[in-house]
Amino acid sequence: MSYNSITDRSWFQRKRAIIDTIARTTIGMGGISVIFAIVLIFFYLLWVVAPIFKSPEVTPIGEFNAPVMLAEAETKYIAIEESGQLGLRIASSGEILFFNLETGVDTSRNSIDLAEYSSISHVVEMNSEGTMLALGLDNGRVKFIGIEYRVNFVDGKREIIPSIAFPFGEEALELNYISNIHRLQATFVDGERLVLAALDTSGQLLLQSYEVEKGDDIADVAEESVTEVGMDAEYLLLDPLADWVYLANSDGQIIYYNISDIESIEQIAQQVLVKPERRVSHLRLSLGGISLLATDDTGNTVQWSLQRDDKNQYQLAEVRNFQASAAIDYLLTERRRKGLVGISTEGNILLYHTTAERQLLEEKILDRKPVLAAVAPRADMLLVKTEDEKYRSFKIDNPHPELSWQALWGKIVYEGYTEPKYIWQSSSADDDFEPKFSLAPLAFGTLKAAFYAMMIAMPLAIMGAIYTAYFMAPRMRGWVKPSIEIMEALPTVILGFLAGLWFAPIVEDNLLAILSLLFVFPAGLLLFAWGWSLAPKYVRRLVPEGWQALLLMPVVIALVWMSFVVAPLFEAVLFGGDIKAWMLRELGIGYDQRNSLVVGIAMGLAVIPTIFSITEDAIFSVPRQLTTGSLALGATPWQTLMRVVLLTASPGIFSAVMIGLGRAVGETMIVLMATGNTPVMDMSIFEGMRTLSANIAVELPESEVDSSHYRILFLAALVLFIVTFFFNTAAEVVRQRLRKRYGSM
Repeated sequence: MSYNSITDRSWFQRKRAIIDTIARTTIGMGGISVIFAIVLIFFYLLWVVAPIFKSPEVTPIGEFNAPVMLAEAETKYIAIEESGQLGLRIASSGEILFFNLETGVDTSRNSIDLAEYSSISHVVEMNSEGTMLALGLDNGRVKFIGIEYRVNFVDGKREIIPSIAFPFGEEALELNYISNIHRLQATFVDGERLVLAALDTSGQLLLQSYEVEKGDDIADVAEESVTEVGMDAEYLLLDPLADWVYLANSDGQIIYYNISDIESIEQIAQQVLVKPERRVSHLRLSLGGISLLATDDTGNTVQWSLQRDDKNQYQLAEVRNFQASAAIDYLLTERRRKGLVGISTEGNILLYHTTAERQLLEEKILDRKPVLAAVAPRADMLLVKTEDEKYRSFKIDNPHPELSWQALWGKIVYEGYTEPKYIWQSSSADDDFEPKFSLAPLAFGTLKAAFYAMMIAMPLAIMGAIYTAYFMAPRMRGWVKPSIEIMEALPTVILGFLAGLWFAPIVEDNLLAILSLLFVFPAGLLLFAWGWSLAPKYVRRLVPEGWQALLLMPVVIALVWMSFVVAPLFEAVLFGGDIKAWMLRELGIGYDQRNSLVVGIAMGLAVIPTIFSITEDAIFSVPRQLTTGSLALGATPWQTLMRVVLLTASPGIFSAVMIGLGRAVGETMIVLMATGNTPVMDMSIFEGMRTLSANIAVELPESEVDSSHYRILFLAALVLFIVTFFFNTAAEVVRQRLRKRYGSM
């Protein structure tokens, strides 16, 4: 061997070693990058979701003496401005003081002109934000004021300028029929109707309604009535829509009236809210006025909700309760959420969320008994006046109280519902709306869509792959396999568009024909196969071995045509011409145009190429010596297929099914466009669903960043990620075991 040939060979080996090193390094870096990307996605999702599980925190901000008033007077009302910078105090003398919540320094003073020898005895809020107030005077009159805040910027600094307005004029309204005001409530309904409820010491309940708009003076009474209550009521509550009035005493006895028609009010029922030998310490309406929150002297808070009974009559029903470690001296309801803020006799702050059925926090913050308390509109600030005439302000960090394991995955009794339900309903035009964040119907819809898609895709794809790889002629396989695989490149948005706008109406109009194909296809194909087996040999030899599938194409077309022609006749005879109406009438099964049947067929077409391609490769890759050896030992082709080929290819077939299932679980556009996107838990194939992926696609662009809704959508993505990872990992473990068991055959 010459020196040049040895040199060339050495150079070639070095070159190949360099190329191998580069390839090995590149492939390794690619694999590591994929793993890193997956881990990064997981931790990003976890980072966004983590604040959901963070415990609330309460931090002191300021402590100061009571602001000095122009006249010594009793404080009747305190409140917090929305941004949490200013506090508000209203005194019985009519003086209104705005002050800094950190330092207590007053920033603005106002004084309401009260009639001679009169003072404020009651202050009640007329709207959920607390910006419109009704002032009950001790001379039996009522005055209305509005609290307004204007934001100004001076030298780049944000400044809040408060002011007082008179929405219905400066004149006090004189009440008829009652001599003094023992309890007072008022509400301004839809910006055009003012409703007052007043109770005097003799037990007379006065209801008045005025047709008035904001900025106009109050005119004559539109509706009016006086009712003898017949109980020594300590509590008077009026719901925001002025449909219900509740009166209760300290023993827990409550009477409630339907006041939809004030001139003919109706007493609905009389109940007891607390257990015997207990006394009511607080009674409040929840946000929206649908529920009552009754706290007794043991610290037990019970939520009562108006529900219809078996006789279609309204009745207060106990929904849930919360137990504090000590009696609650003050109970506040949040203005924009179904949350509660309580302060116990031991100085502990208690945070609850009614719908989530959670006690979020119990922590000591005071060493004195509270006298008055107020929570900010955003529920992020708390102002407390204690018996030593000091004010204390606190910062509350409690951004996601409505989220709990029970709220996300369990059945919840929502206000207005008579029984626990799984509900996803994240938005509404009503400020009193209670968001419902149950992921259960979305997870159910995801599994339902995947189930029906796999029911259609698995038999067609696996059986088609078996025939293509094992029985089909090589030349025909060279046409069929690429044609099916190229279907995978079809955008799913196109499939969803066609399924929702073209295929769904066809299924609705020809439902019986579509359903009959499930029976006509197998029976027709088996009948044709039996007839072909009886044909003379010279006829069967006309079709080359492995090309028999071509004969099925006209058969399939004929079976479809026959089903669509014959089905309407059967529908007219058996189902009165409308099978959908018959199902609803006789079976109680409804029908939605965009339903699971449509989704199953459309998504099955999207999953078939994945399962078919991997299964076909697995079967075709079975070593030829195994099949020829089995045939040589006397086994038939079917015995060889069932006992040798499928067992050897089982790891690949299992992988194909699991990858197809992962594709079906994560599919978005088809289920988004081909279903009604209704988050219901109904296994019926004729009802729609909403999946986790479709819900993320629909709602994430509309959600507020860092809101509970936003983080819940990321939690749904995390659930999808974990479920997919779990199934893929389990599939790989099973595949490796199958490979180890049958790979040596």
